[in-house]
Amino acid sequence: MIGTIVNTGTIAAGTIAGSIVKKGIKPQYQESLFNAMGFAATMLGINAVVNHMPDSKYPVLFIVSLAVGSLVGSMIDLDAKFQRLVSRYASTGLGQGLSSAVLLYCIGTLSILGPVMSAVYEDHTYLFTNAALDLVTSMVFASTYGIGMIFAAPILFAWQGSIYLLAYYGAGAFFTDELMCELSIVGGVLIAGSGLGILKIKDCKTMNMLPSLLVPIVFFVIKGLISS
Repeated sequence: MIGTIVNTGTIAAGTIAGSIVKKGIKPQYQESLFNAMGFAATMLGINAVVNHMPDSKYPVLFIVSLAVGSLVGSMIDLDAKFQRLVSRYASTGLGQGLSSAVLLYCIGTLSILGPVMSAVYEDHTYLFTNAALDLVTSMVFASTYGIGMIFAAPILFAWQGSIYLLAYYGAGAFFTDELMCELSIVGGVLIAGSGLGILKIKDCKTMNMLPSLLVPIVFFVIKGLISS
């Protein structure tokens, strides 16, 4: 799990560095950083959708995933629970930052396929690349939201660690290109929605939409059982 450990460490290091820089940033400049992160998240999400949509063999699946996942998440009200949890330790602004950071760090080809490659082939290239990207991203997030963004590091570790263990104990073949494509599309929509929230254009409550990521997985599990 060396790749995941390195990735987690870079987020922690970037957050610490960014929070130190934040102290020297005037309030009027912090607004510029908010806008920059909002636009960046929105464009990264759109880019993920645009790049993977042509390769999708199930073009309706992402619509069903978003509809079913959002309904389940809203019934549970994950967003409200998450915001209440974060508000115990900091302002609700941190909750918006954390939800956006978690999506950016965890929902992507590098962060999902990386642990699989690491477990099955002992190839840490994807995770090392992801670590470099997350180092920069975490510095910008922390310079905007503060040291509280370090909570994203253990979340990433748990996420990638779980995927690593699944792949290590025989589930690596399950993470096919088809599944990765569908997850990237749904994840891209969530990341774009998170960006709109940072820009205060629309509060999409992306935490409530997180169950959408489980729908493609369930679909491919059922598909595998039927075909076998």
